[in-house]
Order: sequence, then structure tokens, then C-alpha cells
Amino acid sequence: MEFWHLIGRGVEKRNIVLDDSDRARFMHDLYVFNDANPTPNFVVLDRHDTTRKRERLVDIHAFCLMKNHYHLLVSERVEGGISLFMQKLNMGYTKYFNEKYERSGALWQGKYRKVLIERNAHFLYIPFYIHLNPLDYVAPEWREGKVKDVRKALGSLLEYRWSSHLDYLGMRNFPSILRSDVLSPLLGTRKNYEQIIADIVCDPILALESKSLEYKS
Repeated sequence: MEFWHLIGRGVEKRNIVLDDSDRARFMHDLYVFNDANPTPNFVVLDRHDTTRKRERLVDIHAFCLMKNHYHLLVSERVEGGISLFMQKLNMGYTKYFNEKYERSGALWQGKYRKVLIERNAHFLYIPFYIHLNPLDYVAPEWREGKVKDVRKALGSLLEYRWSSHLDYLGMRNFPSILRSDVLSPLLGTRKNYEQIIADIVCDPILALESKSLEYKS
């Protein structure tokens, strides 16, 4: 199984979500466009819905939506699955965004970035790197391993709904989107998972390893 880190950024680093309804729509799109079948106009995020058979293009192992970009950790289920999924996702969300805000033109900064996770160290750190991105809003010093108030940092992550972090804490947030069984054994218990996060944001050496995964525009 190959794991890919996918990053999409707004054109000119502009925001791609302006409110929580946009964020909810993007979550919806992560689910509904991950399907080889034609996409209906709207599908409720309900994993118990058996009215239509879905053929997932990729498995999404971790994700995080930020104001002007997103991160996905995926593996392909079918040949060409990543390309088709990303085409549907980016085009579909652009259509929604442009119609809502009465704009036209590109929303994304070129093609999404696709990085194969080849090193074991990167595979071990990538879920944490993805889930820690929201700390940029409240404690950007995490990237240097210089967070002083770890409890506050962990609390802010608990309040940020738009990633797979809460699901890996055992809280059902967006289980319809996520395949968690691959990473869960590596992340361990909730206590172990949170301890690793605390170590990364407080230790410059561990933060440096995480920083190597940063996306440079």
C-alpha cells in the first residue's frame, strides 16, 4: 500500500473557506466525490445509508482543512483513483464556491501537490503534522517545538472540528470520510497519541522532523 500526502492551496493563498457552511460543504465533498460512480447533487454524510452503492476511489487516512489549504493522507483503491478523486473534489468545490460567492475563475493555486511517503519517519510523523496544522492559528511556535502551554494547545485542537484529529481521539466526528484502522494501531491509545503530540510541540528536535513535511508554495 502506497501512502500519498496531497495538498491543495487557494490561488494567491486566498481563503478557500469563509465560514462553517463552507467547511461543512468541503467535508461533504470529501465524502461524496470519493466515488467512481456519477455524483448526485447532494448526499448526506451517513455511513449507514445503503440506498446507493459506493465505489471509493481512495482511502482517506487523515485530513485537515485550513482557511486557505487542505491536507489529505490517502492510498489508492483503484488505479488512477487519486487523480479522478482530486479532479472531482477540486472542480466540484470550486463550482460550489464560485456560485455561492458570485465569482469566476480558478480557486486553486495550480494543480494539487502529491508527495509519496517513502521514509518510515515521514510515515510516522505525517498524521501528527496534518493534525497539528490548526495550531498555526493559536500557537504557531509549535513548528519550532516551543509551545509553553501544552494543555491550551491540546484544548484548541479539541475545539477544531475540521480534521480527523477528533476521530483518532475516539470521538465520532467524520467517520464516513475516514479509514482509521491503518493508523490507529500506530497512534496507540488516546493517552499515547496526545503524549506524542505534546512531545512534538515542546521538543525542537521532534518539531524539526515534523517541519520537514511542510508544504512550501
